[in-house]
Amino acid sequence: MTTQQETRPSAATKPVRWAADAVATLREGARVRLDYSAQSLWRVDRMIDEIRREGAPYAAVESVLRGLGAYAGEVVVRQTGAEWWAGGGDHWVRTPDGKLWDPIDEARRCFAGDGSLRLLCRDATGSGPGPGSV
Repeated sequence: MTTQQETRPSAATKPVRWAADAVATLREGARVRLDYSAQSLWRVDRMIDEIRREGAPYAAVESVLRGLGAYAGEVVVRQTGAEWWAGGGDHWVRTPDGKLWDPIDEARRCFAGDGSLRLLCRDATGSGPGPGSV
């Protein structure tokens, strides 16, 4: 990668704000409380699915998806001690095991019907059965 990586706090500034904005917007507008727990991501996945089923155009929900993805990233950061990383305008979460996760893109994948912020968090935190487990 040719772009220099930035670590917290500078790389965290935008995603932390996006997450906080999403939490505040949902609390005030939809009366939905998000508490930065892994369990809250079930609700987030369902909300994204409902938005998709209502047929909202991507352009109309792009910033909401970015905020919900950042929220999921903050859940991972808070549970694992991970850090936000940034480069080239993109933001990722780097867990202590060195893996990079892209929760903002995962939110977009959820909207496309092919992703789950809950499962991303489960995999990133190492809680629950791993991929391929029964």
